[in-house]
Amino acid sequence: MRILSGIQPSGALHLGNYFGMMKPAIELQEQGEALYFIANYHSMTSLVDPAERRRRTLDVALDFLACGLDPRKTLLFRQSDVPEVTELAWMLTTVTPMGLLERCTSYKDKIARGLSPYHGLFAYPVLMAADILIYDSNVVPVGRDQKQHVEVTRDLAVKFNETYGQTFILPEPRIREETAIVPGSDGQKMSKSYGNTIEIFGEEKVLRKKVMGLVMDSRTPQEPKPDAEKNIALQLLRLLAPPAEAKGYEDRLRAGGLGYGDLKKALFEYYWNYFAAARAKRAELAADLPFVNSVLEESAAKARALARKVLARARLACGLD
Repeated sequence: MRILSGIQPSGALHLGNYFGMMKPAIELQEQGEALYFIANYHSMTSLVDPAERRRRTLDVALDFLACGLDPRKTLLFRQSDVPEVTELAWMLTTVTPMGLLERCTSYKDKIARGLSPYHGLFAYPVLMAADILIYDSNVVPVGRDQKQHVEVTRDLAVKFNETYGQTFILPEPRIREETAIVPGSDGQKMSKSYGNTIEIFGEEKVLRKKVMGLVMDSRTPQEPKPDAEKNIALQLLRLLAPPAEAKGYEDRLRAGGLGYGDLKKALFEYYWNYFAAARAKRAELAADLPFVNSVLEESAAKARALARKVLARARLACGLD
């Protein structure tokens, strides 16, 4: 089983990234051949500063390795180090119906939030399809909001296969429903676009302030809170604390007598301790950048060898050989 996933270097990685993508991806490296790429081509739809792109790309590599990605088992590489993907994206574009892209909700959502309607944003699903298909990927772990893009990938693979003959494997999405949506500090889905993130790594004082600033209602500590399952702090606590301990806080909220301030203090301690080992590992990696760069370069070489085989197959199928 070949597993493929990617993440954009569009900002500091946060709890939504970790529980929605990184943690499931790291767990999957024990179940098959995993390829994870840092999607710096995709980041060009929202980030234009080249120095910032380089810095954020390195940060993603550091974060992934610190959180448990094993480079002996898994490939971790920059998307741009496999240029074959952009050639395949063009080939897929020639069989992509406009209506298919026009129905993509991600594009509509981004335009509604004020992003300019560039072609790159519109054609994002085609490049994502190339990312997936060029490695003969079997499984693509995604959040619910990205499931449609995997469906588009399957549609384009079928269209290409029907047009030029059997060329691509049809990938399957794998969705972690229980952690697919992590609430941000305002109750919406945690996202850099919404400015409501709690980062995995950062300064303790800044992160503590974010946690203590979580939006709550106006009920006093003594009042029972029967709708505790809707509480942002409790939802995050369930991800970071042992289940029995999280249940204890939930019971205290429902019964009354637990204030939101104390709940958020407890949440911060669980959060800070949860990533303690990863913080120490990240500091070691940041002090050994030659090693980090060697992981990216060696992984890219192996990924590119796979990509060349698939691209050659596609070129032969459509007469570009």
